[in-house]
Amino acid sequence: MTEQTDTLALRLERVLPATPEEVFDAYTDAEKQKIWFSILDEEPGIVDIEVDLRVGGQQTAVWGPDADTLFRETQTFLEIDRPHRLVTESVGSTPDGETMTTHITVTFEEQDGKTLMTVVQTGFPTPEVRDFFASMAWGGAFDRIEAYLTRA
Repeated sequence: MTEQTDTLALRLERVLPATPEEVFDAYTDAEKQKIWFSILDEEPGIVDIEVDLRVGGQQTAVWGPDADTLFRETQTFLEIDRPHRLVTESVGSTPDGETMTTHITVTFEEQDGKTLMTVVQTGFPTPEVRDFFASMAWGGAFDRIEAYLTRA
C-alpha cells in the first residue's frame, strides 16, 4: 500500500515473519544482505555489499546481472536505533550514470511476534521514479527479505 505525503514521497509497509531484531539485522548486515539480495534470482548476478553500521558510517551496495550493467547505492547512516528505526541518505546511480539522492526512514515495529517494517522515502525527482520504487524496488526488497527470513 502506498501513501503519499507529498507528490515525490512514498510510504510502504510489510509484515514480516520475524522479530524486529531479526528483520533489522537482515536489513543491515552485509553478509545477510548478500544472501537475500539475490535469493529470488534465477541467474546469479553480481552483488557486493559493505556496511559500516554507525552514525556517519556508510553502506555501499553494487549489484547487477553482469559487470557491464551495475547499479550502485551508497547510504549514509544518519540515525540508528536498533531494532526500531534507521534513517539514511541514499545516493544511487544506474548503469547509464544517472544519479538520485533520497532520504529513507525505516521502522521496525513488533506485532504479535512478527515485524511491521515501514519505509518512508522522500526526494524522488519525478512521480514515475517514485512509482517504480514503490512497485518494483521496495516490493522486490520486501519479497527477498521475506524469502530470506522464511527459508528452510
